[in-house]
Amino acid sequence: MNEPVLRMRGITKAFPGVRALDAVDLVLHAGRVTALIGENGAGKSTLVKIMTGLFRPDGGEILIDGGPVVFRDAAAAESLGITAIHQETVLFDELTVAENVYLGHAPRTRLGLVDWGAMNRGADALLRSLDAPFGPRTRLKDLSIGQRHLVAVARALSIEARVVVMDEPTAALSQKETEELFDIVERLKAEGRAILFISHKFEEVFRIADDYAVFRDGRSVGAGRLRDVDQAEIVRLMVGRPVDDVFPKAPVTPGEVVLEVLDYAHPTEFDGISLALRRGEILGLYGLVGAGRSEFCQSLFGLTRPSRGRVRIEGRETAIGSPGDAIAAGLVYVPEERGRHGAVLAMPVFENMTLASLGAVSRKGFLKSALEFGLARRYGERLDLRAASLSQPVGTLSGGNQQKVVIGKWLATRPRIIVLDEPTKGIDIGSKAAVHAFIGELAAQGLAVVMVSSELPEILGMSDRVAVFREGRLGGTFERAGLSAEALVRAATGNLEAA
Repeated sequence: MNEPVLRMRGITKAFPGVRALDAVDLVLHAGRVTALIGENGAGKSTLVKIMTGLFRPDGGEILIDGGPVVFRDAAAAESLGITAIHQETVLFDELTVAENVYLGHAPRTRLGLVDWGAMNRGADALLRSLDAPFGPRTRLKDLSIGQRHLVAVARALSIEARVVVMDEPTAALSQKETEELFDIVERLKAEGRAILFISHKFEEVFRIADDYAVFRDGRSVGAGRLRDVDQAEIVRLMVGRPVDDVFPKAPVTPGEVVLEVLDYAHPTEFDGISLALRRGEILGLYGLVGAGRSEFCQSLFGLTRPSRGRVRIEGRETAIGSPGDAIAAGLVYVPEERGRHGAVLAMPVFENMTLASLGAVSRKGFLKSALEFGLARRYGERLDLRAASLSQPVGTLSGGNQQKVVIGKWLATRPRIIVLDEPTKGIDIGSKAAVHAFIGELAAQGLAVVMVSSELPEILGMSDRVAVFREGRLGGTFERAGLSAEALVRAATGNLEAA
């Protein structure tokens, strides 16, 4: 095979507390589609940002046609023919199609002014070649998501891109729009462009890709010709790691049903969800990005209104129209984005800990500092919170300790049900272990736990049962006994035939 258009070798990238990429490799060839595969958090997005000049790698090298290059910014990557088409296209609503296509490289007159006529003619020619049902003067905001993807492809053609990254391009497309996009991919291949295709949908990967590369935990774990592997082998590469020794789970005997959700639906995010949760049980919710897990939990907590469905808590029909209703019913929610939605980072630990239970630390309508400190101290000790003092701003704590503050805030309300949305996202290994241990203790003490996680080891290691979401519906519910990573991935992707 000829020299690859792009080679990334030994690429390393670290962020505070997280090693996102650890000496990964990727090779892209002209006229071929390479599928980049991995579970959420495997490092795919970080690699794409390095490839397109948004991040600088800490180590490794990038070669184009065998020669080393350095991308100082996104413009530098684009000038060398690398562009990306994302799930949510990075374009500008108020500009016309032509302005978006030629943004940053518009044709100029002899006086250096934008040549609007040439720009519109050039965009029109590109759109005609793509059979686009709109013209160059159309405002982007008037286009559908699928049509915006056509604009992004036209932009790639306008800069004569040699490498086109497609990051979950079909996530929001209809079947017809997906078929049209695949036709364009075939055309780009025929023109000799190298394509990196990122998708969780195996049926798409095996239909459109020639080669594959699999990432797991920020490392390269497999690469080659797609015709030489089957879906089961790809699944094993994605998830093939032992979990029992990392997430030891004490056996539990769950009690009576605490929460029942019956035919629960949202107008746009999920539909027909029915499940039950027992006292002392950890119910894991697994699924791919956009599957509807977090949206379901947010609706349970009263952040959004369902279109139909019933909720029973301890056998009683419960109407939850707001977070206040949920808290009063004994259900609390620890959000995924703790810095934005879970804590007030500028406020001290003790004030954050008592935010949801002000009545318990007030007397005759006035907050009592002694009671606030007492409550915060009690839950800080219970969670093994590491802070210089309870007056320390939460924003100065590590990610793991911030998460402990958020969990402590909700435990102070004495809930019967706690929903944890990605409870260990973005925290280091040591803090993860502490959070896992505490979740296990909560369940052992009789609290009913719902845990949303995109990390298969966490789901497998901590859950008594797992409910899998796929495209807003339940793809299956699995008991802990005999549960496998492969079974969960098959349910989440719709790949029910892989073994």
